[in-house]
Amino acid sequence: MLEMIPTDPWFYAAAIPAVVITGISKGGFGGIALLAVPLLSLAVPPTEAAAIMLPLLLFMDLFGVRAWRGQADWAHLKKLLPGAAVGIIIGGLTASMVSADMVGLMVGVIAVAFCLYSWWPRKQAGPADNGPKAPSKDGYFWGAVAGYTSYIAHAGSPPFHTYLLPKKLAPGVFAATGVWFFALVNAGKLPAYILAGQLTLKAAVAAAVLAPLVPIGFKLGMWLNARVSHALFYRIIYAAVFLSGLKLIYDAVA
Repeated sequence: MLEMIPTDPWFYAAAIPAVVITGISKGGFGGIALLAVPLLSLAVPPTEAAAIMLPLLLFMDLFGVRAWRGQADWAHLKKLLPGAAVGIIIGGLTASMVSADMVGLMVGVIAVAFCLYSWWPRKQAGPADNGPKAPSKDGYFWGAVAGYTSYIAHAGSPPFHTYLLPKKLAPGVFAATGVWFFALVNAGKLPAYILAGQLTLKAAVAAAVLAPLVPIGFKLGMWLNARVSHALFYRIIYAAVFLSGLKLIYDAVA
């Protein structure tokens, strides 16, 4: 068991910021977690990076659902989760047929296009358009895309945000809804990862070594969420999604 503990300093140089960034995302700043697998892939193969991150994501989800209990918008989750289940199943059945670069390129294009569309100048909305929006049927589609891309590369946040960001939820409700969505999606991915042989003992040991970083990143995310204004919160999320999308496109093309 001890011989499976990573000793390469470059592994920790990539893994430590990857885990802390993901913890911050789980703590309330969704979007930046997309950077974790590309960061960790600088030190280990992408499939191994995804396998190492899954137990850590599940550990973070325990913190998340406890911290954000009672705040999620389940009306939106009821639109997203059925599609996510379908996406996970498709991901498990087709993972061997699709490269991580192809999925990364698809997710990156979605993220960048969504942000550019959101930022494009349009006619000023009236006061009635400024509040939270009701759930819509496109949640089934974006939930499926998020479930699929989450299974392949833990890259479900751009499709998820494409659906939820325009709903203009309060930051706490937005964060809680994202935490619950990905907690359930990650739990659904675990059996598929085990059956596919992707989650190895070596990956589990590496995840256990990095686990003490989880509460540090999570508490930092909670601290930031409580102190950043509603308007600035959404600017940060949009920027994180946009930059993550550019990173994924660059990685796929390069």
